Amino acid sequence: MIERYTRPEMGSIWSLENKFKTWLEVELAICEAWHKLGIIPFEDMQEIRNRASFDLNRILEIEERTKHDVIAFLTAVEEKVGPASRFIHLGCTSSDIVDTANGLLLFRAGQLITQALDTVLTILKKIAFKHKNLLVMGRTHGVHAEPTSFGLKMAGFYAEFLRHKKRWLAALENIRVGKISGAVGTYAHLSPEVEKIACEILGLKVDPISTQIVQRDRYAHYFTTLALIAGGIERLCLELRHLQRTEVLEVEEGFSKGQKGSSAMPHKKNPISAENLSGLARLVRTNSLASMENMALWHERDISHSSVERVIMPDSTILIHYMLHRLSSILENLKLNQHNMARNLYSSFGLFYSQRVLLALIEKGLTRQKAYEMVQKEALACWEQQIQFEDRIRASKEIRSYLSSAELDKIFDPMYYLRHVDLIYKRVFEDTSC
Repeated sequence: MIERYTRPEMGSIWSLENKFKTWLEVELAICEAWHKLGIIPFEDMQEIRNRASFDLNRILEIEERTKHDVIAFLTAVEEKVGPASRFIHLGCTSSDIVDTANGLLLFRAGQLITQALDTVLTILKKIAFKHKNLLVMGRTHGVHAEPTSFGLKMAGFYAEFLRHKKRWLAALENIRVGKISGAVGTYAHLSPEVEKIACEILGLKVDPISTQIVQRDRYAHYFTTLALIAGGIERLCLELRHLQRTEVLEVEEGFSKGQKGSSAMPHKKNPISAENLSGLARLVRTNSLASMENMALWHERDISHSSVERVIMPDSTILIHYMLHRLSSILENLKLNQHNMARNLYSSFGLFYSQRVLLALIEKGLTRQKAYEMVQKEALACWEQQIQFEDRIRASKEIRSYLSSAELDKIFDPMYYLRHVDLIYKRVFEDTSC
């Protein structure tokens, strides 16, 4: 998955090389803070600025011996810097570097996800407005209910993804913290001022209170929000999968020249992209559970969270980024079969008008129970005889004794169901509190 599908800008964030570059970025920010406070002399700071670097293979070589990645990283950097390296990592513990760097990495990955969310929102809005008044059958329990429009379907998904974005921006802000507070968070060999200056350099907020680590509820917020986004993607894809069933076939995924649907059946065109994304959503949800399991650690810190995060940090961000881009592609290339939409609308004999007739009879003074029985009798006959509901109603002497032809003309106007579309669109696309 990672090798084949990762977009370069996201994949580069999680490369081993970039991880150590980000660690070095944090170490240098801490050195700048010490320098500003007068602890690191100008000449030594210049040496650190000019010479601080590392060789990736050298880090891995040292780690084979030390079995500690931060020590291996520091040793490799020290070899490049020379005597001035004595000021690097001054007063720090490993998590000061790792967790602060994680804040940077997760935030930077998150910015790419935000851009991908914006693309999905743009496409959904375009589809929603283009097909604002395109009548389609609305379904509940998978059964024909009453008409809606294809645009309204997409407007509903737009509103959901707007909520996803708002939650996501909150999660990003929550993860955008650093901690440089020492072994148990007491600044015993550091100072809050060092932390403040370093975090300002890095563009991070200071975690108001940390132990040896940034507490993992912040991470759980991040990864559970990714899981919600994955759930939104799956909900949209499930709708598209249903609409592509042979019996429905109101939409189709793009099918490129030379594409094959089945090794056995040449006629097949399957909703593979929507199915793929439905499957990947399960992985993102699984990872969110792991992030919540990481919240409870021993005392000021243990290491049980670390191995988990080495997997879920790249995997979940890469997966969501990929899923959003693939969803954008599905939506951009979606084929709408308007003929089938119209066919399906009346394939249940226009029975969706039943509530309109019911309410019209109630307005004439009938009890709800009596009106319901009258309409249901005619509706069930339509199923049995496979005739249009409108024809059956117009032929009913009992119902015609209450409703005139002109009244029935109004009742059987399908655009009646879209009379509040403009109001709904105004609320969705103009009210940013969706």
